[in-house]
Amino acid sequence: MSHLKYHMMAHTGEKPFHCDLCDAAFSQKSALKDHMMTHTGEKPFKCDLCDAAFSRKNTLKNHMTTHTGEKPFQCDLCDAAFSQKSHLKQHMMTHTGETSFKCDLCDAAFSRKSHLKLHMMTHTGEKPFKCDLCDAAFSQKGGLKLHLMTHTGEKPFKCDLCDAAFSGKSNLKLHMMTHTGEKPFKCDLCDAAFSLKSNLKQHMVTHTGEKPFKCDLCDAAFSGNSALKYHVMVHTGEKPFHCDLCDAAFSANNVLKRHMMTHTGEKPFKCNLCDAAFSQKSALKYHVTAHTGEKPFKCNLCDAAFSGNSGLKYHVIAHTGEKPFKCDLCGASFRGKGGLKQHLVTHTEEKPFKCDLCDAIFSRKRSLKQHLVTHTR
Repeated sequence: MSHLKYHMMAHTGEKPFHCDLCDAAFSQKSALKDHMMTHTGEKPFKCDLCDAAFSRKNTLKNHMTTHTGEKPFQCDLCDAAFSQKSHLKQHMMTHTGETSFKCDLCDAAFSRKSHLKLHMMTHTGEKPFKCDLCDAAFSQKGGLKLHLMTHTGEKPFKCDLCDAAFSGKSNLKLHMMTHTGEKPFKCDLCDAAFSLKSNLKQHMVTHTGEKPFKCDLCDAAFSGNSALKYHVMVHTGEKPFHCDLCDAAFSANNVLKRHMMTHTGEKPFKCNLCDAAFSQKSALKYHVTAHTGEKPFKCNLCDAAFSGNSGLKYHVIAHTGEKPFKCDLCGASFRGKGGLKQHLVTHTEEKPFKCDLCDAIFSRKRSLKQHLVTHTR
């Protein structure tokens, strides 16, 4: 058959060469011959640089560009370039908006057949990519690749502005928002905005009051999983966050962060009514009540009220008679931690309270106060 006759079939659509094993048909005998290898599995065209092998010569030719880095197919509308003509064709759909591959089960449409194939797994639930190290399975090869890094600890995506590193490119992209301050996820009910979608989701429960995360050991419930995780440490006693400068350890990272300020002396929470500053927000809140006179913590057993919860807690012990602070050396018990601390000096004979007017020293602050009266007489 002449080359012209073969060429004319491109116009007429004639395909006289039929496969005996399937319904495929071709305009050229050589194309049928190449196709038959998909049934036999034969791959005579081997790459000299790696172990890859192909059933078609042109497929091998395309493959070689992965070694050479050659990208001869350039986009006329942008700077993108590709090693294969088919990839350029798919790329052009991003400019035209063409989505020729449509899902039969929903309205989704895609510019690539491979994307449609991956999408179909959301309907079928198929997860063909399985982890060899655990039971995890994924619908996409990329998902498995990222998952494997949780076993190897590999974090190839590094931040240029700090030492943070991530296993996935999307995680790095989200992290960069902490540097740029970008917060694209906005709440529809208030002015709050977040850099992470998960943070917005957790925030929404502050409007609904929902607390779906329940503790298995008590009746406590929380709006977020992280809050539940920290709470469980109350039961287990676990304190994984250790201070590098002393022996202190904490169940939550934010508590460790506040603790570090006791070493650095940092006091970022400043009072608007005076020059006082504090390392903790709760301490500032408690301080402000000294200006306002507010006493929101009220006793249920009498009319007493306090500006701080710790004051109320200490007061309630006066009603119950409880003395939870016990001396390990003699068994004496006290209502408050301060009382126990003062008592312990009776065992150590320590006298930390010194008189500024003479050489007298005392083990208790109250004794020093009584002594100072002798100087005023």
